[in-house]
Amino acid sequence: MGGNVAAITGGTRGIGRGIAEGFLSSGASVALFGRSHDKGQLCLKELQAGERAAFVAGDATRREDVEAFIDATVKQHGHLDVVVLNAGAPIPARLADVTDEDFDYQMRLNFNHVFWGMRRALRHMIPQGSGRIICISSVEGKTAKASLAIYTACKHAVHGLVKSTAREVGQHGITVNAICPGPTMTDAVPEIGPKIAAEWGIASPEDLFETWFQESAIKRPNTVQEIAAVAVLLAGESGAGITGSFFNVDGGIAPY
Repeated sequence: MGGNVAAITGGTRGIGRGIAEGFLSSGASVALFGRSHDKGQLCLKELQAGERAAFVAGDATRREDVEAFIDATVKQHGHLDVVVLNAGAPIPARLADVTDEDFDYQMRLNFNHVFWGMRRALRHMIPQGSGRIICISSVEGKTAKASLAIYTACKHAVHGLVKSTAREVGQHGITVNAICPGPTMTDAVPEIGPKIAAEWGIASPEDLFETWFQESAIKRPNTVQEIAAVAVLLAGESGAGITGSFFNVDGGIAPY
C-alpha cells in the first residue's frame, strides 16, 4: 500500500482507528473523519504519523460533510486510492418503540453515509481507473437479533449496494467489498452494551458480552487488529481480484 491514500470515516477510534493503524504500517497515508475535533487531534498525536495522517471533522449523517471529506482528501493528495466507510452504530429498541427520529438517524448513519461516500469516491476513482471501496458492515448484515431491526436492515441494504456496485465498476479497476465484524471489544461497546442488555432482559452488560462470545466458535471477542488485517488485504494489490464479497470476522457466528 506504499504511496496509497485512504479515507476512513469513523476513523478516530475503534475499528476505524485500527484500520488506520494497519494502513499506516503498510506505508499508506490516511485521512480520518469524525465528529469531535478534539478527539481527532488527539488521535493524530497518538498515531505519530506526521504528514501521512490528517483529520477532518464532520457528521456522517450529513451528506455535505461526507462529500466534503472525500473531496478534501483528493484536494490534499491529488488522488484517492481507498475509502473505508466505517461510521455506524445502532440505537437498540423494539420495532414498535422506534421513533421516527431514531429511524431517520440510523438510516442516515448506517446506510445513507455509505451511499454518499461511495458515490462521491467513485466520481474520483472512475476517471483515474482504480480504487478500493471497503464498507464495514456487521454480522447483523447476515443474521438478526431482537431490538436491532433498523440497524440490521441498514446492514442488509449495504450488502445489496456493495454487490450491485461491484458489478458496475469492476471494469474501471475498482473493487467494492464489505467486512462483517462480530462482537468486537472497542470503546463504543460500553456505550451500547447496557442499552442492549436492558432490551433483552439480561442482568448486566458483562452477561450480555458473555452471551455474545459463546455464540462464536472461538469463544472470545474479535480484535480490531483482526479486522484491520482483512482491510489491508482488500486495499492492497493482493485484493485486486476480490470484489462484491463479504468477509466475516466474527469468530464463526454467521451461517454463511
